[in-house]
Formats: sequence, C-alpha cells, structure tokens
Amino acid sequence: MIAVKKAELDRLRPLSGGALMQLQKYYDVELTYTSNAIEGNTLTHRETAEVIEHGITVGGKPLRDHFEAVDHYEAVQWMRGLAAEATPLGESAVLDLHRRIVARSEPAIAGVYSPHPRRIAGSPVILPNPLKIPQLMEEFGSWLSTAASMPEQAFEGHFRLTAIHPFSDGNGRTARLLMNLMLIRGGYPPVAVRPEDRKTYLDALERGSLAEDLKPFQTFMHERLDATLDEYLRALREALPNADLQR
Repeated sequence: MIAVKKAELDRLRPLSGGALMQLQKYYDVELTYTSNAIEGNTLTHRETAEVIEHGITVGGKPLRDHFEAVDHYEAVQWMRGLAAEATPLGESAVLDLHRRIVARSEPAIAGVYSPHPRRIAGSPVILPNPLKIPQLMEEFGSWLSTAASMPEQAFEGHFRLTAIHPFSDGNGRTARLLMNLMLIRGGYPPVAVRPEDRKTYLDALERGSLAEDLKPFQTFMHERLDATLDEYLRALREALPNADLQR
C-alpha cells in the first residue's frame, strides 16, 4: 500500500543521509534515460550516464541525443531545487521546465508555445487549436497553483499538460518532470516511465483524452509509484541494515 510505504520512507529519511543522495543521483540518470528513451532517444542507460557524468560522446549516436541527455539531467537538477521551495507552482514553472529540457537540442522552441497544429504520431487524439493554447495554459497554471502535492493530483497534472500539448516538441518530457516535481514536493520519490511501459502509458493517456476516462492512467501511474517506493525502501534498507533497530 502506497501510504504505508511512504510512511516507512519518511521514517528512514533522517537516517539515510548519503545513502539517499546516492539513490537520488542514480534515479536522476534513470529519469533522464527513461524519459528520453520513450520519445525515441537512442542512447542506452549506460551511454546516458557516461554522457552526463563524463561528457563522453558516443560514436554513431546523433548529437541531438547527447544534447537531450544533458538538457534533461540539468532540468531534473533545477526541478529538484524548485521542489524544495514553497513557492506555488504555475504556468511559469511549466515554461521554465520546457525551456531547460530543450535548451541545447531545440533552442528555437524553448519555452515557446507552438503556433502550429500539433499531432501525436499514430494517435487519433485531436489536440487543441494553437490559438487556444495561451488561455488553456493560463487556466492550467491556475489549477496547478492550488493542486495538492499528492500522487493523484501529480498524475492529473501530467495528463492535463499532455492533453493541451502546448509545445512543438518536449511535451511528454515536460509533463513527466512536472509530475515528479509535484511528487517530490509531497515527499514521494520521482517516478520513471520505462521504455517497456511505453504502450501501456500511451494507451492510458489516449483513453483519457478520447473517453475522458483517467482511471487507467491513474492506475498505471500509481502502480509505478508503488514499485518505485519498493525500490527506494529496498535500497535504503541495504544501505542501513540496522535501520529497523532504530525505531
């Protein structure tokens, strides 16, 4: 159960120190690799880590893929800093996230709403007219400023942003980072959507738009959060073998 696991994570946090920091660093690379991979980035997990940690260029891989890895990782670091603040989230936070996610790979569209019609490849979903984007994003920002930092609201925020699809590219990456920003503010670990989850994830998002049914998406994301809590707890217990004795 998520609530029980969250309580256990909270209990271990004061004891974790460096262990939690090491787990966070690993997961920041994981978030970058997975979020980029489901959008078509060809770097493997190890290659993503090497690009981020050592600045290594991987032979035979597009330069853009390297830029996307660095951009996303730096966006994650910025997101964590914002998560530690108490400032209400809003439209400007979404723009700042997007600006960082495509800073090197697509600087011309960074933080800029698309003036063109957008389509999701292979999906029948019809996205809002670009002329409506400013108003829709203003309304989304207002909702975001009062949304609780809880899983259900974080997942709904993710869906709402992808449904508007305000940018020419980088919508999914921005939505996933926004979701994780909300989760971290609530004391939850960030959730990665893995490449093997891609079909289930996209099908659930599509159903949310076509049938106005968010239950499959909420269920899928709660399952991923539950699995992530298991990973965090397992890693912390391994690093702190006597933690259960310090209740």
